[in-house]
Amino acid sequence: MSVRTVHMVASVLLGYPDERLHDGLGVLREAVDGLPVGEARERLSAFLGHVAATGQAGLAAHYVATFDMKRRCCPYLTYYAYGDTRKRGAALLRFQHALKAAGFELADGELPDHLSVVCELSARGAVREARRLLLEHRAGVEVLHAALREEDSPYADVVAAVLATLPPAGPREREAALRLAAEGPPAEAVGLEPYAIMEAGR
Repeated sequence: MSVRTVHMVASVLLGYPDERLHDGLGVLREAVDGLPVGEARERLSAFLGHVAATGQAGLAAHYVATFDMKRRCCPYLTYYAYGDTRKRGAALLRFQHALKAAGFELADGELPDHLSVVCELSARGAVREARRLLLEHRAGVEVLHAALREEDSPYADVVAAVLATLPPAGPREREAALRLAAEGPPAEAVGLEPYAIMEAGR
C-alpha cells in the first residue's frame, strides 16, 4: 500500500501544478506523513515544503521551463529509449494497453508514457503493470532524475521518490543510464504519426 501511496502523490506532483494541486496540499501532506520513514517519504515531504513556500504562478513557470523547454528533462519515458523514431509508436502502445487493461482512459491528446500517468496507473491498483513499465524504462527515469538534479530542480525529489519504490539499480541498469545520458535518444524525424495511425486502426 505504501508504494501505491508514493505513486499516487508523485502522480499529482508530476502533473502540471494548477490550482487543484494547491487546494489538495493538505491531503497530500497527510498521505506523505503516513508513509514509513525512508527516502520516498523524505523526498516527497521536501517537495511539498517547496510547493507550500512557492506561489502557484512561480511553480507553474518552473514546471514549463523545466519539462516543456528542456528536452533532457522530458517526462515521457519512451522518448529516452526511442526518441522520435518509428519504434516509439510501438512502445507507446504497450503503455496504452496497460492503461486499458486497468480501465484507465486518458484525456484526449494525453500520452500514456508520461511518468505521472504511469504513477497514477500504480495508484489505481495496477501496481505490477506500472512497475513493469518503470523497470523497462528505468534508464530513462534515471536520466531524467540526473538531469533534474543538474538543473537544481526540486522535481528531482519527486522522481527520486519514485525510484525509491524500485529495486536498487544493478550494473546493467547503471550502464544503460550512463550510455543514454552520454549518447541521448536515437534521432529520426518522424514524430509520433505511426502511433496515431496504429491507434486509429484498432
